[in-house]
Amino acid sequence: MAKKDYYEILGVKRDADDKIIKKAFRKLARKYHPDLNPNIKEAEQRFKEVNEAYEILSDPEKKKQYDAYGHAAFDAGFQGGEGFKPWAERTGGFDFASTGDRGVGSIFEDLFGDVFGTRKGYQPAPEPGKDLYYNLEIDLENAYTGTSTNINIQKESPCDRCYGTGEEPGATRTTCPVCKGKGTRESGRGFVRYSTACPNCNGKGSVSSKCRLCGGKGATLKSEQISVKIPPGVDNGTKVRVAGKGGAGIRGGKPGDLYLILSIRSHPFFERKGDDLYCELPVTINEAALGAKIEVPTMDGMASMTIPTGTQGGQMFRLKGKGMPHLKGGGSGDQYIKIMIAIPKDISEEDKGIIRKISSMYKENPRDRLRWRR
Repeated sequence: MAKKDYYEILGVKRDADDKIIKKAFRKLARKYHPDLNPNIKEAEQRFKEVNEAYEILSDPEKKKQYDAYGHAAFDAGFQGGEGFKPWAERTGGFDFASTGDRGVGSIFEDLFGDVFGTRKGYQPAPEPGKDLYYNLEIDLENAYTGTSTNINIQKESPCDRCYGTGEEPGATRTTCPVCKGKGTRESGRGFVRYSTACPNCNGKGSVSSKCRLCGGKGATLKSEQISVKIPPGVDNGTKVRVAGKGGAGIRGGKPGDLYLILSIRSHPFFERKGDDLYCELPVTINEAALGAKIEVPTMDGMASMTIPTGTQGGQMFRLKGKGMPHLKGGGSGDQYIKIMIAIPKDISEEDKGIIRKISSMYKENPRDRLRWRR
């Protein structure tokens, strides 16, 4: 089977510079790293290919030979230009365990020491705290105007005894019995060998007694009251971020964030659809028939609206800009009013006579439009 093109393996163009090649290698090596893909043969094979491609393309001389002769430049017995010796002949082939001449061991240590702990003197980096999520229910009025409120949450906070170190204050440090003070351990399978941070001492090379209060976590669970601000225009599912109010960081890492997940209580008069508001407004027969100037409830209070003569039941009117404010600014939605004609329940005989007289004057049957012609 023909070998894959090294540039294709790394996903870079043939004119890619060292920086681009190195960036592509980092991304792919992390993606297919054996520790992140345990017992996945395909990932292990891709990891080998990526390392092999980078071994060639990161070395100016080898890259020049590959660009000129392709994979054949590294085949035993290949004769290239004058004075040219195949790389496989000069080096004895790939030595992935080597730490000299930029073997994969040295490459991997150079690129991934900060991730997997292969650098000498490695110290575990600070870790940010976890983000927290809190479900908060508010009224539609508060969603319209925005509001401030206090909430109580339980979250991990820096330990009051060890101040986040996880170690018992004043305890004596001793050499880690697992790594013997190296801070690293050998890992990997087959020809791919690399160092990772010692899990017992987290790469420090020494250990100390765990804090009695937090058990070595560096944080304890505490209840905290937090003041939060809700902006105008929030809707169901809106996330409001409260920076730095999440879980405590580890080893001096930044705290996580708190996210409020909003839900809006149903309203007795308004129905919300996006940033528009809908409502049903009852009017009298007289107002609908003759037209009238009426008062309409809005989120800002009462507003005046004129309905024309002959307004029908179910007819929809719009009040522009009287809906919910847009969350990101730039105006508001609209309010839509559906007219509902209120019919009196108690009608006297005299009133019935008047209604019959009016009916006799208007012979239109509103149901005519519903009849199908055959």
